[in-house]
Amino acid sequence: MQDLSLPSTVAGFVAVLVGFTSSVAIVFQGAQALGATSTQLTSWMWALGLGMGLTSLGLSLWTRQPVLTAWSTPGAALLASAVGVSMPEAVGAFIVCALLITIAGFSGLFERLMDRIPIAIASALLAGVLARFGLDAMLATQSAPLLVLSMAAAFLLGRRFWPRYAVPVVLLVGVAVAGAQGRLHMDAVQWAWARPEWVSPRFSVAAMVGVALPLFLVTMASQNLPGVAAQRASGYQTPISASIGVTGLASLVLAPFGGYALNLAAITAAICMGREAHEDPARRYTAAVMAGVFYIALGLAGGAVVGLLAAFPKELVAAIAGLALLGTIAGGLSAALKDEAHRDAAILTFLVTLSGLKLAGIGSAFWGVVAGALALLVQRLRRA
Repeated sequence: MQDLSLPSTVAGFVAVLVGFTSSVAIVFQGAQALGATSTQLTSWMWALGLGMGLTSLGLSLWTRQPVLTAWSTPGAALLASAVGVSMPEAVGAFIVCALLITIAGFSGLFERLMDRIPIAIASALLAGVLARFGLDAMLATQSAPLLVLSMAAAFLLGRRFWPRYAVPVVLLVGVAVAGAQGRLHMDAVQWAWARPEWVSPRFSVAAMVGVALPLFLVTMASQNLPGVAAQRASGYQTPISASIGVTGLASLVLAPFGGYALNLAAITAAICMGREAHEDPARRYTAAVMAGVFYIALGLAGGAVVGLLAAFPKELVAAIAGLALLGTIAGGLSAALKDEAHRDAAILTFLVTLSGLKLAGIGSAFWGVVAGALALLVQRLRRA
């Protein structure tokens, strides 16, 4: 409690706000594609909220570092495109995927792979992943100029006069302006406790090949990889193997209730790892702890989650995310381009990651690392 502060609490809230609003619709689409009922949709929110909350809370308190987890957004998109897979078969695939994540984590295989990625590439990867949110914040000015410009002005004044409270002020200004414009729709929220619903798994070859394996691959490549890069680029040496193993175990326990895949967060974690969360890097873990508390609350609320988060206009969410991440983006680019020997590989990683390129169902974060690795390989061959 002595390490906790208002900025870290707000950073945790902003991380949850961004995490839910940016992709909750994709999760719903994935569940509905599998034939989920309304009660099962609520159960999914319960399982994912509790899974992210308990793992974020537990890992952050255990390591005293900001370890934030998230649901697999590309995994949800993959589920949305699943054809001919029933909910019981999908749950069986979730269990197999969770076992694979657990093995990849506790065996140390994934950590050994990450140890071979230079810090310049990891920093460029982080900057590329986050820069999209900075661009979205600027583009939001087109549809809500007064809202976004007011928040930007509050951010600049906050950074100048009260840097520790810049982001909380931005959030308050955004809510105030949105409320004055009549863009907060709190009346649509229906408060109700969530109830978990068990779905007995059924294992089939088609679901293993079409769901379990692709879900594992996109979660590791598109989510855990940038998640680890975000931590290392911010100067934290989190125990990777144990952290990923814990997310696998949590996914395994919650799979029958809709917890399809949990992983390390990157974008939302960066909000908790920046200077806006706390001036002292050793105390920024409290932001992830508070994010865990908010995730648990949202998971328990279940049915009210979508309506509550939909009450905020999308421009407000885009602006608060982009402004909160500016310092982290700048730090990532600075670290990526600092070493001249790795500069070409770093800028290539940054551009490919920022592009949003998607090949073979795998997102640009993975291909950014591939591009940077190939550039480094060519440089070493040239020197030889």
